[in-house]
Amino acid sequence: MLNKLKKDRIIAKFKTHANDTGSSQVQIALLTEEIKELTKHLKQHAGDYSSRRGLIKKVNERKKLLKYLQKENFAEWEKVVKALKIKVPKTTEEKALETIEEEIGLPVEEEAEEVVEVKDDTY
Repeated sequence: MLNKLKKDRIIAKFKTHANDTGSSQVQIALLTEEIKELTKHLKQHAGDYSSRRGLIKKVNERKKLLKYLQKENFAEWEKVVKALKIKVPKTTEEKALETIEEEIGLPVEEEAEEVVEVKDDTY
């Protein structure tokens, strides 16, 4: 559990306005710190299944908040992910681009044009 001083520091770093204590950014930062502490605890106490369940709940809650923030404000999402060093799974598009880059040996532009398939119904 976070003490008041740690919480206040995290809130001060990630708040979006003067009285902000509940924005997505702040919630994600607080959950990340709690996840770190629970992970450290579980390394010492491997049989503590109640704490493990709490950890899983916190990870899932953070995942939901990250997904929401990514959808609503991508720039803020990027900032939070970089600041907290959160690992984010790659999208299908990013994986496809990497595969193409490896096959060709050259970097591919990220903004690829959409390919339109035209069907010819004449026989």
